[in-house]
Formats: sequence, C-alpha cells, structure tokens
Amino acid sequence: MSEFLDAALGYPTALFSFALVVVIGYWGSVLLGGLDVDALGGGHGGEGVDAHHGDHVDHGDLGDHGHTAGFAGFLAGLGLGGVPVTVTMSLLIGIAWFAALAGRVLTGGGPLSGTVALAGALVCSWAGTRALLLPLRRLVPRERAPSRSDFVGRVCVVRTGRVSAGFGQAEVTADDGSTAVVQVRTTGTDEGLVGGSTALIFDYDAVRECFLVAPYDASLDPDRRPAV
Repeated sequence: MSEFLDAALGYPTALFSFALVVVIGYWGSVLLGGLDVDALGGGHGGEGVDAHHGDHVDHGDLGDHGHTAGFAGFLAGLGLGGVPVTVTMSLLIGIAWFAALAGRVLTGGGPLSGTVALAGALVCSWAGTRALLLPLRRLVPRERAPSRSDFVGRVCVVRTGRVSAGFGQAEVTADDGSTAVVQVRTTGTDEGLVGGSTALIFDYDAVRECFLVAPYDASLDPDRRPAV
C-alpha cells in the first residue's frame, strides 16, 4: 500500500492526482443527482435568435452557433470535441493519471525518467481519449443549429413606435422561452402595426436581412397563444 501511495503522490503522478479527485467528486455528484453531465460544459458563441432574455438581437448570422467557444473550441481543435467538455476532461485526466502512475513504476521515479513518464502520459491521454470519444460521439444527440426560419410562423410584439417597409423591431419568443428582439418590416403601407401590437411573422427577407410581418388578430385564431 505504501508503494502505491508513493507512486500516486510522487512525480509525475501527483500532477494529476488532485484533478482525479475532482473528477471522482464531480461524477459522484452526477450519480447522486446534484449536477448535470454538461453542467460545466462549454457554450456556443455567436449572435442569433437564441439570445439571452431581453437582449437585443441584430440581423447577425444565426449559423454561427455551430462554432464552439473558449476551452470547448480548444478541445475541438485537438480532435476531442463532439461530447460534453466534462466527459472529455474526465477521460483526459483519468488516462493521464493511470499512464503517469504506470510510467513512474516502470521508470523508477527519477527526475529525468519522471519527465519522460509525464510526456508519455500526456500523449497516451490524448490518444486514448480521442479513441474512446469515437464511439461516444454516436451516443450524444446532435443539436440542430438555430436558424432564421425557426421564427417564421410565430407571433411577435412590436417594440418600436411603428413598423413600416423600412423600419421596425419586434420581440419574439423561442421554443425554450427566451425572447429576442429582431428586425421586422411590412410589405405594404399598412400603418396598423404600432408599439405593443401583435404581428405574425410570415417570411424572412434574406436580401434585407429582416423578418416580414403582418397584423395578427388573436380572436381569429383562438387556439394560438401569441407572445407577450
């Protein structure tokens, strides 16, 4: 037992020992229901319709949501993307710890041999994690990137003084309950769309990068619940 502790707490294994304890604690919390698997996962960058509640959304490219941000993007660049960051990091740390432990035992644990074992552990960690992620990616459901067409057919609330063929903004609610302020236009001279009125988004104008709206009367469609 003492030899195992010496190897686990010695160089280079000790560099991964604390991280391994954190990983074990994290997955213990997941099993007990205290955390979600992707609770510490990376988010997606880019502007779009799934903005934070109340945030202004301009007519940026909604396809940018496929680009990962921060550390998740770094892992993806190493070929370790496609699954929650917590899963990837757990595999990296676990494999690195075992490889470092085996390397210390095989090399004797000297300073030079320990550095060689550390380098080997990092390489084994990357290669082993990448190999294990190949089947895991098939088990992770792929999220469809949000698009402008998701808002077509929805109702919205005008947030500017009026909406015309050249000006207007409205607030629309997404499936997840978040709201976004988008650019809207009318197709004619309809002056009925003023601030606070409800409109129906019926199309998207790719040239002007705005949604086309028309007046909406909830009384004509009682089964539909307009955004508020």
